Amino acid sequence: MSRVEQFLLGGGHNRTAIHVGLVNNMPDAALRATELQFARLLKASAGTLDVRLRLFSLRSIPRSADARSRMAGFYDDAAFLQAANIDALIITGAEPSAAGLRDEPYWAELAQLIDWAEIGTISTLFSDLAAHAAVLHLDGIEGRPLAEKLSGVYDTARAEDDPLFFNTAAQVAVPHSRRSNIAESDLAAKGYHVLSRLQNGQADIFTREPAGQSRFVFFQGHPEYDPGTLGHEYLRDMGRFLRGESPERPSLPENYFDRATEDRLKDMAGETDLARFNEIIAGALPRQMWRSNTIKLFGNWLTLVAAAKARRAASRSVRTRRRA
Repeated sequence: MSRVEQFLLGGGHNRTAIHVGLVNNMPDAALRATELQFARLLKASAGTLDVRLRLFSLRSIPRSADARSRMAGFYDDAAFLQAANIDALIITGAEPSAAGLRDEPYWAELAQLIDWAEIGTISTLFSDLAAHAAVLHLDGIEGRPLAEKLSGVYDTARAEDDPLFFNTAAQVAVPHSRRSNIAESDLAAKGYHVLSRLQNGQADIFTREPAGQSRFVFFQGHPEYDPGTLGHEYLRDMGRFLRGESPERPSLPENYFDRATEDRLKDMAGETDLARFNEIIAGALPRQMWRSNTIKLFGNWLTLVAAAKARRAASRSVRTRRRA
């Protein structure tokens, strides 16, 4: 059992276990944090279900030698997914390195994975830029650049009733961190269903479910984020700015830092010592919390996957008896 699987519920080996694959495309610095975020979230969401997590990676994602060494023995090549008996899949975004998604080094491999997931999984979750890549590959829907990065915790409202929202609040706060947006009008034109929206009208969660194929669930936000993740991202972007690696001074994440922290950071407009920013943010508290709703959301997703798996098993059993 891997160190990630140790976070999940055991229950022994049985045919009713839900096998979830995580294709982790995050950059090296965020790789470990992303593993833990999803592992802990699945554990908290599983309830009485026996959930098993396996880690996968795209070989075409550029990695340092140190990162590949650490991944050895814990990650399988995504090319082996077809033989892994995975019920459900989570695919994360990757940090952009090219002008367009089709120009990314991993594009062909990711497109092949998306095609397999349509018929090879019960359901697949696409997070952030992975959602943008999926709709571009599947239906030619291009993300539209935003005037400035959307970063912060935003109130979202339910747009449609859906089993994913069982026992969840109609309005919830969700972290977002992105530079582009998929327009709802473009999604509707291709038959997608927007399940929740931000107050500015942008889509938050949306789905695609052609008859007889996997149910694809897309997150433009990051409900899986830990409380400190947006703060770490702000520090990362500030470091790049101070080192001259980026011309853009990052804006504070909206609706995120407590008032005292926000005021202190606003007073540091001319500060060039990253250690000072780190010192202030280390003691900060997020203004809003979203964890309890995310646990319910993922719990509902796992329950739906388990129910679909049970129906498939019952159907196979009936066909076997008829042939006997």
